[in-house]
Amino acid sequence: MTHEEKRAWIRLVVAVVAYAAYAVVIIAGGTGGRPLAETPYEAALLWSVGGAVAASILAEIVMAAVNPGASRVRDVRDREIARFGDHVGQAFVAIGAIAAMLMAMAGWERFWIANAVYLCFVLSAVLGGFARVAAYRRSLPEW
Repeated sequence: MTHEEKRAWIRLVVAVVAYAAYAVVIIAGGTGGRPLAETPYEAALLWSVGGAVAASILAEIVMAAVNPGASRVRDVRDREIARFGDHVGQAFVAIGAIAAMLMAMAGWERFWIANAVYLCFVLSAVLGGFARVAAYRRSLPEW
């Protein structure tokens, strides 16, 4: 497994774990008998995003320390796979932006808008990660 494939796995796993932890905190621990839209979510969302970034960085540092001799040179295939994964994931960033815009125009609660955007960012990371891992395991799709 190449260094770049390991990075893709790390980011994929961290995105799923961070969002799952956020969902558990909001759904199980934060409602307190009130409607979900009135749940204080801001701190949990910020901690989830910040924790995911920190966990990814830390995991990549540990991975590099465990295998210091691994080649960290990105070749043409690595760049093409990264670009492919970015293209797959970017669709959900656009979907999240459009959804947030429509929700804001319709006057939805900020809770739903923020969570829709966060979910789309996570889906972008997860699907982009799956695309990268699949490309490393098989090959890039032929167009």
